[in-house]
Amino acid sequence: MSDQDAETGSEQVERGAEPAGTPGERRGSRLAYVAHEVRNPLSTALWSSELLGRLSAAERGGARGQKLAALCLRSLVRLRTLVEDHFLAERLDAGGLPQEQEVMVLAERLREAASRRPAGSGAIEVAVDEGLLVVADRFLLDRLLDALLGVAGGGGAAARVAGSMQGESVAVRVRGAPPPPWGLDDPLRGAAPDPSGRALSLPVARRAAEAVGGSLRIEDGEYVLSLPGRAG
Repeated sequence: MSDQDAETGSEQVERGAEPAGTPGERRGSRLAYVAHEVRNPLSTALWSSELLGRLSAAERGGARGQKLAALCLRSLVRLRTLVEDHFLAERLDAGGLPQEQEVMVLAERLREAASRRPAGSGAIEVAVDEGLLVVADRFLLDRLLDALLGVAGGGGAAARVAGSMQGESVAVRVRGAPPPPWGLDDPLRGAAPDPSGRALSLPVARRAAEAVGGSLRIEDGEYVLSLPGRAG
């Protein structure tokens, strides 16, 4: 098994190709996709850890050991992202996530989200007025912004975030890496693997936006997020 094969898998099937069925069938199909996505990075982490254990102390500190350690770390980060997104989606679907509404400065939350992105992410320009306030649960808002900025800045793409007050809502427009062709849909059984680990990020962002009383859509190559707002 090569390092690349271990990280990406070999299936390359069009996402969303499986026909829609009942809600239970769609959930089962999504769970099958998640199980497959989890298996790849877990297998890679176990495989690289096993190889590391077989190396001598000198080899572990050398180039080969460092490569295996980096591969193991990437796989575990990918696995963590998938698992956290999956369980958050399940809790939101079940309505089992209590919320605490707060008034927050949007620009501050965006800067915090930008600072949490992994190394190698593209630059993020936050062009949002400091007076823009949003009303939402802090945890859900942060997970929503993490997902959007992570996907928009994927592959090292530069991204820009703009915001404006529209009536009683705040409209946030995020432009960066082109949105995937499947948009905000849940991945289903047979969909292509995602080596970034963010296969569930956009579906989770959509759910989180709806849970806080807003919405998320794709329009003209941008992510358009609507959030409950308040004049500053």
